[in-house]
Amino acid sequence: MKHAARKTTRTGRHFRVADVLAPSPRGSHAAHAVRGARAMRADGSEQTLGLDPALAAKLEEVAPLTRRAIRESARAARRKSRFMASGSMVALAGAAAAALSLSNMNATTSLASSETGITTVQTTKSATGSSVSRSQERTSLGSSASDSTTSSGNWSLGASNSELDVAQMSQTTVSNPAVAVLYEADKSILPSGFDPNHDSGDSGNQYSFSQCTWWAYVRRHQLGLPVGSHLGDGAQWAASAKKLGYWVDSTPRHVGDVIVFQRGQFGSSAVYGHVAIVEQINADGSIVTSECGASLNGKTVSRTFSADQASQLQFIHY
Repeated sequence: MKHAARKTTRTGRHFRVADVLAPSPRGSHAAHAVRGARAMRADGSEQTLGLDPALAAKLEEVAPLTRRAIRESARAARRKSRFMASGSMVALAGAAAAALSLSNMNATTSLASSETGITTVQTTKSATGSSVSRSQERTSLGSSASDSTTSSGNWSLGASNSELDVAQMSQTTVSNPAVAVLYEADKSILPSGFDPNHDSGDSGNQYSFSQCTWWAYVRRHQLGLPVGSHLGDGAQWAASAKKLGYWVDSTPRHVGDVIVFQRGQFGSSAVYGHVAIVEQINADGSIVTSECGASLNGKTVSRTFSADQASQLQFIHY
């Protein structure tokens, strides 16, 4: 008759040092003896009896008693390994950065030291070959080599250059296009300090319809030339225009010039004087006019004055 195997309590949680030190042989008596050699500590852990306390503590430290402790020990070992590897990589990167910095510093120092001894050299082509060779001789420019290139020469102002008109090398910007054309043509005879962009005094036609001053304003605008709006009676136009900066003299120069008659001059009003416009300048110096008056109701008439008569009048140009 077989006896039932004795049931033993298995916790499945501890790997006992005593089992390693005193493995039980066949039979249950040795195992009981080994189990009887264990006792519980005050903190609830087991302690192997019959051993030197220091040795038992060391054995418990070195040999984990549970599977969980074994896994945690393995994790700790892996973490330690990764930490050591990371530390090694950081140390290696730091060493590489330090080496690179030192290399750059040496290169900069070398460049700075070499700048003080810069020498310009000239390459001499080899007479024995058609292609340039790296081994060609290089001669310093400061040497007395016979094949050194020397540039020499002088500069002088030729006769043709001395005849250049410096005045033609710059142009004054004139705001009025019609005046700009006349200004360029008259540069050699313009009054000193004349400003082609002077104030025109124009604020619209302020003169009474059909008066000589009204027509002079209308005709100047038709030709694109400047004219003032408050130049006064006909006899006052020359003086008023001068104050604004207009070029005024006794010579007819362009179609569109304003002719100024003094009071009573050549049949003009003894009270107001008169103005007209130059429409044509003949080869003999005579001029043809266009002019208006209160009695003409806005219509114009034309007269011709000889060169001698024209020289007695005043002309407003621009």
